[in-house]
Amino acid sequence: MDIFEAIHTRRSIRQFTGGEVSEEKVRQILSAAMCAPSAGNAQPWQFVVIRERALLDRIPDIHPHALMTRQASLGILVCGDLRLEKYKGFWVQDCSAATQNLLLAVHGVGLGAVWTGVYPDAGRVNNFRQFFSLPEEIVPFSFVPVGPPAQQLARKDIFLPERVHLNLWQQG
Repeated sequence: MDIFEAIHTRRSIRQFTGGEVSEEKVRQILSAAMCAPSAGNAQPWQFVVIRERALLDRIPDIHPHALMTRQASLGILVCGDLRLEKYKGFWVQDCSAATQNLLLAVHGVGLGAVWTGVYPDAGRVNNFRQFFSLPEEIVPFSFVPVGPPAQQLARKDIFLPERVHLNLWQQG
């Protein structure tokens, strides 16, 4: 798939068929996530792959916008590892880039996914930390339900020229 086609056709998928996702596809997805740029090449991320149905079914109890997880084949929790940071606070940008790569890779292997935010919502961070027994230095950043899509969303052009400024900030 052409990179521009991938970027322009990737959509947030919230309905899944519940079909199986191979270990090979999960490895491809995580490998792509780990290719993301990071400050100082610190790569301060960790990933928790959740396949156990009982755990997936309970995610909506700790995240109000993750109801689709009950249909998903698996979920991937992207976490920042503060022990691996080279530049304090940049783990957020690094994990954002890793999450975007993950989403594009999911699309590239023919699956669907949606980014559900965890950080910086203190309640969600605490809920995920407790639910998955995360150590204090591991910060849950995003949770991504993944699976074969049960919906097809059309390409949407969302280029907004009024949000592009040349050289200096210019008001219209």
